[in-house]
Formats: sequence, C-alpha cells, structure tokens
Amino acid sequence: MISGIGKGITAASIGKLISARGLKVTMQKCDPYLNMDAGTLNPSEHGEVFVTKDGGETDLDLGHYERFIDTELTRKSSTMSGKIYSKVLSDERKGMYLGKTIQIIPHITNEIMNQIIASGEGSDVHIAEVGGTVGDYEAMAWIEAIRQMKRRVGEDNILYAHVVYVPYLAVSKEFKTKPAQNSVRDLREAGIQPDILCVRSDEPINAEAFEKMSLYCDVDKDAIVALPNSKSVYEVPLRMEEAGLGNYICKFIGLNCKKPDLKDWKLLVDRIKQPKSSVSVGVVAKYMSNEDTYLSVFEALRSAGWHHSLDINIVWIDSEKLIGDEFEFAGLDGILVPGGFGSRGLEGKIWAARYARQNKVPYLGLCLGMQVAVIEFAREVLNDPSANSSEIDPDTKNPVIHIMPDQIGVDLGGSMRLGNYKAKLNKKSRSFLAYGKGSIIERHRHRYEFNNDYLVQLEAAGLVIAATSPDGKLVEIVEHSNHPFFVASQFHPEFKSRPNKPHPLFRDFVGAIKFAQGSQIKHEQKKTVSRDN
Repeated sequence: MISGIGKGITAASIGKLISARGLKVTMQKCDPYLNMDAGTLNPSEHGEVFVTKDGGETDLDLGHYERFIDTELTRKSSTMSGKIYSKVLSDERKGMYLGKTIQIIPHITNEIMNQIIASGEGSDVHIAEVGGTVGDYEAMAWIEAIRQMKRRVGEDNILYAHVVYVPYLAVSKEFKTKPAQNSVRDLREAGIQPDILCVRSDEPINAEAFEKMSLYCDVDKDAIVALPNSKSVYEVPLRMEEAGLGNYICKFIGLNCKKPDLKDWKLLVDRIKQPKSSVSVGVVAKYMSNEDTYLSVFEALRSAGWHHSLDINIVWIDSEKLIGDEFEFAGLDGILVPGGFGSRGLEGKIWAARYARQNKVPYLGLCLGMQVAVIEFAREVLNDPSANSSEIDPDTKNPVIHIMPDQIGVDLGGSMRLGNYKAKLNKKSRSFLAYGKGSIIERHRHRYEFNNDYLVQLEAAGLVIAATSPDGKLVEIVEHSNHPFFVASQFHPEFKSRPNKPHPLFRDFVGAIKFAQGSQIKHEQKKTVSRDN
C-alpha cells in the first residue's frame, strides 16, 4: 500500500511461522527496479547491500529473511526487472522466440514466473515479496505475473498476502480503513483478490476496523492480522501466531504441518524485553541518512548485546567530521568501523582506529574497518605517514592496502571478492578463541586487499595476522595482542549473525566491552572503599 510499511518483516515473519512447523522455506525479493542487482544502488537511499553466500548483491530484505528463517539464501532469492528484461532481450537476440513480437505479456511475465519458480525449487513453501506499491507503473508486470501464477501452479497452491496501513486520527479518535480499502480495490482491479491482510498501524486496532476491512475487502476476519508497532521486529512472528495466521495459511494451502516450535524465539523475545544495563558503541560511518544503511551491523550488535544481557546504545559518528580530538569519543564503551567504498571520511575512520588502539577501547573493524586499522598501524607504529590504500591514493609510495596485480584493469564487478570464502585461523589469536575452530567460511564484498609486501615488517612491529585464506595469500583478520579487544576482519561477519545466535566476533566484542565495564565498576568501588577507610 505504501513503501516502508514493513513488507520485508511481514514476509520474513510468515516464513518463520512456516519453518517453525518443520517445513523447508525459501524466500525471494522481487524488485521492479530496472537495475540488474542491488550492488550499485546508493545505500543512503536503499539501505545496505546484503550479500548472499554465492555472491549475490541483494536488497536488505534478504537479511531479514535469513535472520528469521535461519537459512542461507542464494542470488536466486533476489530478482530485479533489469535481470528479467536482460534475459528476455538476450533470448530474443539468440532467436529463441522464433521471430515473434516480444511483449510485456507474455514474455516478460513468463520470465518473472520462471524465475520465481526456479527460486523456490526444492522447498515446501516459497515466499515471494513484490517490492513497491500497488499502482506503481514499474510494478505492473510483476503484479500481472503473480496473478498469472494462480493459473501456472493451481489456485490451491498459492496464497496472496497484502500489507496495508490503517492510520489513526487522534482528533476524531478513530481508525481510518478507507486507504486500505482503496488499495485492495486497486489490487482487485489488477485481478488479484488478497487472501490475507496484514494490517500495520501505530496503535492497536479495534474490532470495528476489523469488521469494515473484512466486509469491504472481502477477506475472512480470521485472515486479517493486526500488526501495530512493536518494540522489536522479532515480536512479529509471535503476534502472527497468536492471531492464528500460521494455522490459517497451512489450512488454506492444504499443508500437512506439525505443531510450531517457537520456544527459542519466545525466549529471544523475553530476553529482548527484560530490563538491562546498557553500553554505548560508536559506529564511525559516512552513510548516515538512515539506519538501514548498516542494518545487518546494527542487528548483529543488538543480538550480541542480548546474549550478554545488555542493551546496545548505538552512537552515530560522522567520519567526515572527525578532526582528531579525543573528546569526539568521550563516553563510548566500544568503537566499530563498518565497511564502505571510496575516500570520503577515510581519515576519520583511521583516527577512530588510532584512538581505539592507543586508549585500549574495544574495537571491531569490518572490511574497510580492517583496512583503516592496517593503515593506522603502519603510519603510527612503523612511523610511515605515507602509508595508505591505493584506492584512496593510487600514487601512494607505501600502499599497505592495494588491489591485487591480477585484478588491475578488470571490470569493477569482476574484480571484487563476493560471497563465501574459506579462511584458516591462527590458533594463538583471539579470533580462534571466539570461533573455537581453525577453519571458517565468511562472506566478502570488497575489491582491495592487504598488501603482502608489508606483511613481514607489520608482523615484526606487532600486528597479529589472525586469519588468512587457506593458501596463506590473503589476510582475513588482523588483531592487536596487547589490547582488551582489537579485531578487524576483511569479511563481513554481520551477514551471518542471527538474533538468537550472535556472530562470534560480535559476541566477543560486546563481551569485551561488558568485561571492561565490570572491571571499571570494581575499580571505582575499590577506590570508594579506600576513601571510606
């Protein structure tokens, strides 16, 4: 009905209800944008680029899907109009349509259906979320395609869920269902009768509003689920289950479902709701227009906090405005530098790594956060102010971070490490203790690497190489040994974190903050006792 209403969370929550019943669920985001994938979209406008295990650059909703159903998805789970049109036009050039006129219907709609069906192969239930809103010009082919899906797979095998918003007018103290009614009317004019209404609102909806929507939208009252704002998005599946939506879906499609096992999820929500002390983590970033730009990072931090019975107070720090004053980090219990591309704000991130190293503040660097830690160490400890990344200064005399020689001149997309790569851990490292094993698989999204020409001298100066690629040619994690917690990875651990299973690096980062906080409290108590004596 409107953008930003929570379709991704709604779809992920439905996926959770079905997977909790023992069925295999796959999910897919269908975006009407004409882009080929999300890799080149501005994160300030569209949020983070989520990376799948096979290197797909996708919409952030895939992060929601993976966190809720705890399944690693693939690039098939993200489809954009650019990919659809490219496939149809490529097939036309190959003569695969035998000279027929290529049209939106049936050729584009057929390809949309083909990719939805391919994405769901091997699953019991496949959930496809269509982005945008009803009535968007670019979404029309997608709406028509999912209408035709009923004929392709049979009406007993498909269910349509529509997410609507019901505003509350404080002046007249009433809920207004007319916008939802109009949205359903537009959907019906496109040939789709919604089977379920997921109703978003700022306040709990009254019975009268349910009656109106059931009557005017022609949807069973049992199939209308109220989703008012929650303290945590992880409450949504439980609210849906309490409303009976899981059983309704299984009965509607004729699924033979077990009793849902949501015990761990309920424990998670209880843990989230419990009163907790808080710690402050500064996230030194440059894409600061909205929280979605670092969504997986924030969710990984929060889940690590819940694991340690802490609330994480995330403090945004604009890396472009840092000037090298220690007061800029006053009151922070930890510092995190996330990934990013380009030179903007880089010196601020380097300053953040220096402050954390020198002042023994727990530090977690992710991707670019590792690279700035290496640059900082080379500049300060090796006393080499010219140390830099060749991404920032192609003419730097000492490129401690550089593009691999065999990647020079390669197409930008082709020169990136994307998706899962194996790494081996140094058994004497903090990271080895965190993972509890010597071999790991993590997701990457970057182009520049640690320059091995400087490996020996950086190690000799005290930089710990905590993990490398299995052949030892690529550095994956660096650490500082004489530090409460200073760990920086070339990969993105946030993509594999789960709300009830925090990633080991995030877990131990927050654990180090908690330990330091406890030590400080004990120190203050000891000083108080000493003064009293």
